[in-house]
Amino acid sequence: MASLNPIQQPSDPTQRFSDRVENYARYRPTYPPSILHYLRETIHLARRHQVADIGSGTGIFTELFLRGGFPVTGVEPNDQMRAAAEASLGHYPRFTSVKGTGEATTLPDQSVDLITVAQAFHWLDPGAARKEFTRILRPGGHILLVWNVRVTDTPFLEALEIFKREFGHQYEAIRERHAELGSVQAFFAPAPCTSKIFRHSQILDYEGLKGQTLSSSYMPLEGQPGFDEMIEALQALFRKYQEHGQVDMEYETKLFLDA
Repeated sequence: MASLNPIQQPSDPTQRFSDRVENYARYRPTYPPSILHYLRETIHLARRHQVADIGSGTGIFTELFLRGGFPVTGVEPNDQMRAAAEASLGHYPRFTSVKGTGEATTLPDQSVDLITVAQAFHWLDPGAARKEFTRILRPGGHILLVWNVRVTDTPFLEALEIFKREFGHQYEAIRERHAELGSVQAFFAPAPCTSKIFRHSQILDYEGLKGQTLSSSYMPLEGQPGFDEMIEALQALFRKYQEHGQVDMEYETKLFLDA
């Protein structure tokens, strides 16, 4: 098993995806556009409101808001991921990119109406991030935490989960931290938070499945222990469950919003 030969991860979590940027940008899932409708209905989000996407990575969630016409500042500490976002999103006139973290965004006091954290909350120091978010939020501003969580309710997705557990270093520990309700509620406390789930899917051919697998920081890359065995198992998995050369990756997109 690959877990017997652990992958050496960077001690700095902000550098965890430096060698996975291309696959991350190309193959990670997007987010349902209905999120924008939900925010317009619940917090009356309008195009005049300033959005700060914290841990914005290659800009996947950032672009959802840019397409909706919102001004968005992407805050990302990883140079390679931030450069990828700037290259793909630079044509949006309302996009700004800065180097910063959730604990030190570099943004001015009371300059943001909505803070979003998509697929990155589990990398933050909750106490320090909450203090920073309070500093940069305008009165009446909101915080939105978002995860795409892969479901396991089809034979393919069940088999993929077994595959991830076998070959993913620290996979179970990382997955358990995603959208953990207790930590989310503690982050928002004493204010309550509301939650919403959207179903979301992604159709992948083999190259897409491989690319998405390699975009995960816990999976071995070429030259690392377990890589060849992982690829062989992935090919077998795809052959077994593909239909017309594709597999269906399904997610629950989980949202947590301060009430």
